[in-house]
Amino acid sequence: MAIEKILIVDDEPLIRELLKEILSREGYEVILSEDASSALKKIKEQYFELVITDVRMPRINGIDLLEKIKNVSPSTLVVVMTAYGSIENAVEAMKKGAYDYITKPVTPQQIKLIIQKASHHLNLLEENNYLRAQINQRYNFKELIGESPQMRKVYKTIDRVASIKTTVLIQGETGTGKELVARAIHYRGPRKDKPFIKVNCSALPNDLLESELFGHEKGAFTGAINKREGRFELANMGTILLDEISETSPAFQAKLLRVLQEEEFERVGGTKTIKVDVRVIATTNKDLKKALKEGRFREDLYYRLNVIPIYLPPLRERKEDMPLLVQHFLRKYNHQDKVGIKFISKECLNLMKEYDWPGNVRELENVIERAVAMAEGNVILPEHLALTSAPKEKNLSLLENITLDEVKRKLIESTLRKTKGNRTKSAKILGITVRTLRNNIKKYHLQ
Repeated sequence: MAIEKILIVDDEPLIRELLKEILSREGYEVILSEDASSALKKIKEQYFELVITDVRMPRINGIDLLEKIKNVSPSTLVVVMTAYGSIENAVEAMKKGAYDYITKPVTPQQIKLIIQKASHHLNLLEENNYLRAQINQRYNFKELIGESPQMRKVYKTIDRVASIKTTVLIQGETGTGKELVARAIHYRGPRKDKPFIKVNCSALPNDLLESELFGHEKGAFTGAINKREGRFELANMGTILLDEISETSPAFQAKLLRVLQEEEFERVGGTKTIKVDVRVIATTNKDLKKALKEGRFREDLYYRLNVIPIYLPPLRERKEDMPLLVQHFLRKYNHQDKVGIKFISKECLNLMKEYDWPGNVRELENVIERAVAMAEGNVILPEHLALTSAPKEKNLSLLENITLDEVKRKLIESTLRKTKGNRTKSAKILGITVRTLRNNIKKYHLQ
C-alpha cells in the first residue's frame, strides 16, 4: 500500500507550507490543518495513510490528537514533530501508538526518509493481512461471501453436516461456488487432515472415468502398462468430490451406486475387492429430477446422493450480497496486481445490481479483475466494467407500442433523475456530449 494522501497539522503556517512544498514535489497529495479540531474533521471525511502533527498546539495538543486519530482511523500512521529538547514528548507519543517522531527543525531528507519507512511498513502490514486472509480462506472459508438469508441457510447446513459422513448433493448454476461449499464441508470436519480429491465427471469419457475413479490393473486395456490406484483409493479416509455428476452414463452410475452402498470396488481388469472409507460429495448444474424423468439418471443413485441437498442460489437471487463480493474481489486483485484501487463508484454498483449475471459469482470476479486492470486512477468507473447483456425479456413488453422518440425521452429523463440533474454525469452515462444532452432536454421539454 503506497502512501498517497498526507495530512500536515501544525499551528505555524511556515512549517505547514514548507512540508507541503517538500512532499508535493515527491508526488504526494498534501492537505493542511492549522489545529487538531480541523484535522479531526478532515480525517472523518476522508482517509489519510499518514498524519504528521506537531506536539505543541493550542487547545488540543499533538498527543491528544494522536489518541483521537487512533479511535477514528486506527490504520492511519501518525508521525509527531517535537522540539529537540522535548524528546520525552516523542517517547510518550510512541507509547500511545505513534509510528515515529521527527525533531525540529525538519529537513527535507529527514521527512522523505521517514515517509519511505512508513510506506514500507504499510506494505508489510498489507502483505501480512493478505497472508492471514489466505490462511483463513483455506481453513475458515471466508471466500464464501454473503450475508443474505439464502447464504445463511447454506452456512448453517455446512456446519451441521461437516462432522458427519452423510452424502451431500450440491446443486446450483455454473459459477455459484459449489466447489467452495464442498471444500468447506471437508475442511470443517474430522477429515480435514485427510485427502480432498476432486474429479470433473464432465471432462472424461465414461470408460476413462471408470479407470480414473476405481484404478486399473496392469494390462487391463491397451496402454495400461502399470497398475494404477484410482481416485477413490487416494481419497481413503478423506473426501471425494464428484463434480458435474449429471454428465455420467447410466452404466457408470450403476457401478458408482455399488461403491456408495458397499464402500468397495474392483479396479478395472482386477478381481481383488478393495474396501474404502470415503465421504462423497456430488455437484451438478443440471436439473436432476428432469434427468430422472428422461431416463438419463438412475433414481436409486439420485436418492443415495441426495441425502443432504444444498442449493446454491444464483447471484441474481441474492444481489444484496453484491457490495460484500465486490469489496472482497477488489482487495484480492489490488494485492495480486500491486495496484491501489480503493473505491468503486455508485454508478458501477447500480449497473451491477441491474445486470443479470448469467455467469454468477465467477463472472463478477472476472469483471472486477478486468476493471482493476483497466482503471487508471484509484476509482472504478462504469466504463471499466465492460458489462454487456441483452435486455430482460420481461422488460421488452414495456417497449411495445412506443415510438423511438418516446424511448429516448424516457431514457434521458430517467438518467437525469438518477444523477439529480447533473448534466455532465448524465451525458457520460448516456454516451453523448453535454451539448447533445442539452439539445435533447430542450427538444423534449425536460426539466
